[in-house]
Amino acid sequence: MNEATGGAAGPSLTPGGMEGVRPLGPKRENGASALPSSDVGTVVLHWISAIALVTSLVTGIRISADALYAVVSKWMEPILPQGEIWSVHIWAGLALFGTSTAYLIYMATSGLSARISARRLSPLRMRAPAKLRWLSVNVLLHWLLYVLVVALTVTGVLLYLGFGGWIVSVHLAAAFGTFAYTLAHVIAHFGYGGWRQWLRIFRPARLAPSVGQRSRYPFLIASFVAVPTAVAIAALDYESRDELLVQTTTDIPTIDGITDDVAWRSARPVRIRTSQGANLGGTGESTVEVRAVRDATMIYFAFRWQDPTRSLARLPMIKREDGWRLVGHDADRADVVDFYEDKLAVIFSASDAFAGGGATHLGPKPLADKPSSLNERGLHYTADGSYIDMWQWKASRGGLLGYMDDQYIGPPREATVDEAAKRARYQGGYWNDPGRSFYSYNFGFEGPGGYKGPVSPKRLPKSADAATRAIGKFDPTNADLSQDEGSIWWLTDAESVPYSKEADARFPVGSIMPGVLIQGEYAGDRGDIRAGARWKDGYWTVEASRNLSATSRYDADFTGRKPLYMWVSVFDHTQTRHTRHVRPVEVRLRLAAVQ
Repeated sequence: MNEATGGAAGPSLTPGGMEGVRPLGPKRENGASALPSSDVGTVVLHWISAIALVTSLVTGIRISADALYAVVSKWMEPILPQGEIWSVHIWAGLALFGTSTAYLIYMATSGLSARISARRLSPLRMRAPAKLRWLSVNVLLHWLLYVLVVALTVTGVLLYLGFGGWIVSVHLAAAFGTFAYTLAHVIAHFGYGGWRQWLRIFRPARLAPSVGQRSRYPFLIASFVAVPTAVAIAALDYESRDELLVQTTTDIPTIDGITDDVAWRSARPVRIRTSQGANLGGTGESTVEVRAVRDATMIYFAFRWQDPTRSLARLPMIKREDGWRLVGHDADRADVVDFYEDKLAVIFSASDAFAGGGATHLGPKPLADKPSSLNERGLHYTADGSYIDMWQWKASRGGLLGYMDDQYIGPPREATVDEAAKRARYQGGYWNDPGRSFYSYNFGFEGPGGYKGPVSPKRLPKSADAATRAIGKFDPTNADLSQDEGSIWWLTDAESVPYSKEADARFPVGSIMPGVLIQGEYAGDRGDIRAGARWKDGYWTVEASRNLSATSRYDADFTGRKPLYMWVSVFDHTQTRHTRHVRPVEVRLRLAAVQ
């Protein structure tokens, strides 16, 4: 806050003289006057707000550095904090709002409001001593800070509620504007009173009585108003969370991706606004509608979300003069945003901590003793030893063949030798449930710097013509092209043969084949979730079912014995840059039978 414009020391432009000012004191023997000071209330509120502001800024810039096209925030990345940033950022923002509110109340009740009066700007419009002009600059900066705080608060609340788009840009601009303000604030104080002016914020003094003072205890009043206000905001947020009510039904829905079943008509939907993902028509936003019902032994979910394209081509391969090459970019960094499949991720956690139960840890290396992720954006893991159930529907890797991949987020795993050397992908605590899936990849792994030349396919279609017909319409220069209904972007053993030069010679240059292999069957805990999916008119619909009771520590229990919270993320032909929402959705089971 601004101390150069009054308080315990500093000139007042009001006709009444030195309002709220403590005299500088007698001169010392060497002729120097005593160091200036500020009233206790200003000092306390200044440092609380400064700590909250800096914390909010550095954590917010860390979040911003994760954006696909981040420039300035990415450049600042080496000095930014890492780890579970979301909770710190949100609580710091609430603290900043609380202290800003407290400061306004303190100014109004302490008699110090004259220090920020618009009349103090008049020296900027006339010939005046330099000190008075610097005084006016400090007043102007004071109100600029409030404009920035209001902008950060309003856009921050909207982002918290799941909005994105231009709101992200305004929020980021206000954050960088606050950085600029901080520098200007320090310079303006030095211009007003030199290094002695800087020191006053470290020298609290008793508030000097003034004519405009409305209370003997302005700081106490400000605290009694601001603290309950901040607590009330947090309580309102807690009480207004979305709830997914799981009703009991005797009409079992068919798991086919079509929600015309009787059970879904009576199921109350929850609509979750998600944003800040890649693609999605350039908006990066998608609203996910979720319904859920249960019977005596099973739970059923219906997910429906906006996605303008039906994307199934997960890193296909194209025949060139020098061999087969991947179609797509940044596969070596696990950060593909062009030729990839559509996905939906759902997590269920016993924790209601922000941003996925507190399991999202941002930064190039959030774990000092573990490898970074390939894309150096962060890792998913839990810090308390708990396990979060993750369901991933993957369009070309079983999603259209009846399965939703059962995975989990838990404590960070120890890295293998290959993971430590980036010859395999390290994922922190994000891993697969015990058992096996039936999908794999038709090419080998290549880490950072890889996939720049030809790759070695593991299998080839038996017929080049049949493979072309199966994949349907495809343009290797247009990642936003929607794939045809009925197109098949995977190879089975029955439709393919092991790679050989003789078989390869039958494929002309320009041939396309899938990058996914489907072999065998799902088995074990990993195959617990059955799913059916359909894309129509710009929307995906996925139905899924699983046993109510957990079969392992990696699975969520849907019996209602413990609180359970849900988050969803949409992937529009992108590998890892999914949409997100911060607030949890509580999953509540209605145990009574439907009459």
